[in-house]
Amino acid sequence: MFLHKLEETIADFIQNSEQNFVDEFDMMQIYDPPLLGVAGASDQLWEIMKEPNVVGPDHLTPKEWLSEANSVISYFLPFTEEIRSSNRLEGLPSKEWLYGRCEGEMFNDAVRLLIIDEIEVVEGKALAPALDKRFTINNYISNWSERHVAFIAGLGTFSLSHSLITNFGTAGRIGSVIVDLELEPKPRLYQEVEEYCSKCGTCINRCPPRAITENNKDEGSCSHHLDKILELNKSRYGCGKCQTAVPCEYSNPTKLNLITKK
Repeated sequence: MFLHKLEETIADFIQNSEQNFVDEFDMMQIYDPPLLGVAGASDQLWEIMKEPNVVGPDHLTPKEWLSEANSVISYFLPFTEEIRSSNRLEGLPSKEWLYGRCEGEMFNDAVRLLIIDEIEVVEGKALAPALDKRFTINNYISNWSERHVAFIAGLGTFSLSHSLITNFGTAGRIGSVIVDLELEPKPRLYQEVEEYCSKCGTCINRCPPRAITENNKDEGSCSHHLDKILELNKSRYGCGKCQTAVPCEYSNPTKLNLITKK
């Protein structure tokens, strides 16, 4: 009941908050309603995240962030059709996508704070690692990976481009909040890390710096490309070519009869 109400609260915030609209593009809406998942704070996968070939030893568990942690609320905010369609052409990222990436992450922070407020209303404790002073990113690796958290919370699996494929696709942003409430974990309807990826290889050819292969992704090349985009666009950066004009842009390509974002 609480999660259903929370999902409705976030959806209402998405539809009505001025932060989710961009003045420069005639009040373009950034996100559609969210997809929510929950992971237990004692799930054995948190320790697996510390393995060098997964995330790394610096990745903190929920209880290392918040000692009273019992659950982790993870969510996916899908970009609207207007933002996604604008970025389907090859070449440089669209201006709409850059605003969605940067202003959209500011709104993502607002969603994190909204969830914290909702938890505190019911006298619970909550913490968003991405907003915590302990949050770090070293050599392209953070000590709290939103994508891996979403995987544990049942929201989806990884693609060749290392994006998370949800039932609403890959084009969007992910966030999470650790809480002391005991919430029922969302079932993981998959067994493999890349189970939702059809291995079609479309993202390989879509990647401007050719950082994606069938076996790996060169995060350094990807980051260097983003640096170039930032230099061209000053305060905004992004790319998203591997998340648009691909079968997993707005749906899960390996599942039939799913409700998808159109």
